[in-house]
Amino acid sequence: MFMNIKRVILIVLDSVGIGELPDAAQYGDQGSNTLGNIVKQFGSIHLPNMCQLGLGKIDGIDYLNVPENITGCFGRMAEASKGKDTTTGHWEIAGIRLKKEFPTYPEGFPDEIISRFKEYIGTDILGNYPASGTEIIKELGQKHMETGYPIIYTSADSVFQIAAHEEIIFVERLYDMCAYARSILTGEHAVGRVIARPFTGEEGNFVRTKNRKDFSLEPGDITILDELNQKGLDVMAVGKIEDIFAGKGITRAVHTFSNMDGVEKTIKFMEQDNQGLIFANLVDFDMVYGHRNDAEGYKKALEEFDMRLPEIVSKMKDSDLLIITADHGCDPTTESTDHSREYVPVLLYGKNIKAGVNLGTRSTFSDIAATIAEIFRIENTFNANSFLPLIV
Repeated sequence: MFMNIKRVILIVLDSVGIGELPDAAQYGDQGSNTLGNIVKQFGSIHLPNMCQLGLGKIDGIDYLNVPENITGCFGRMAEASKGKDTTTGHWEIAGIRLKKEFPTYPEGFPDEIISRFKEYIGTDILGNYPASGTEIIKELGQKHMETGYPIIYTSADSVFQIAAHEEIIFVERLYDMCAYARSILTGEHAVGRVIARPFTGEEGNFVRTKNRKDFSLEPGDITILDELNQKGLDVMAVGKIEDIFAGKGITRAVHTFSNMDGVEKTIKFMEQDNQGLIFANLVDFDMVYGHRNDAEGYKKALEEFDMRLPEIVSKMKDSDLLIITADHGCDPTTESTDHSREYVPVLLYGKNIKAGVNLGTRSTFSDIAATIAEIFRIENTFNANSFLPLIV
């Protein structure tokens, strides 16, 4: 490995995009700028610690404070893969670029899938159309409780979601249904994720529970996680990471119930004696605020994470490298509640790297995988360009 870096802490701020990509119009995302539009709507945002690392100096960002003394390295990355969903973004960060988007179902799932699913579960279904997860249980929750039929829905993402009240369809049975759906959603219907969405409560007050579970498609190629694992190094996953990679290449995983819980569990891994990669996803930006167009909540969540950044930095060993990035956008100020095709930031900090280096605009998220590979002397370059030579 690069002699002075023994561990990488990679934190994905889920959906924190920083401006539309050149092909955004092809995805209906003209004008999307998750961070920029939040600042524009409220006039300001307080992110002193990320700005200290260079967030305000990234190409295309001219609306944030720029301290005199920048302590980190900074840049932005374009997504080379087709698509703009969670799986696509994370897989590309880990070294896989998709030439074809995962399938989506704006008209609902075809009969060839639904009929097989109904045959397996032995009942009819409700829904089978794109919807907000919170709205569809308001709309169909009571009918679900009366009939016992599971609620099937999708979104602009490549997902097959099953919602069920925990007292009507027990969680383990719901997981079994999802596992079956995963088994038949293959080939042209190989969606990125099948998601169990259990809820509780009564009509007018249905609430989704923490028993969500993702059944992801296995990565179709080698990732940096696999390479590190095969080298005998640790791959510690926090939050959705285990689900996104279907457990592949991961040595230990913990799930989370909020951004701050994700920060706490990342810090706990940092305090342990491990070498390799700590890979964390903070999902609230996307799930709680982006998809619900809650710009004020999104702003507060960004400021809350920024306040925890000094604590994360204080827990770093001299041989650690911190990388902060995102996987796509989800602009809460636009009419759309879906992900947006945007550049993402990349911020780096460590005792053994230079400060103030502008990494420019990277052509693929996989430059992160290539950088980690070079640090640990892994031959696989993932057809990307390591930025290690720029920062050491």
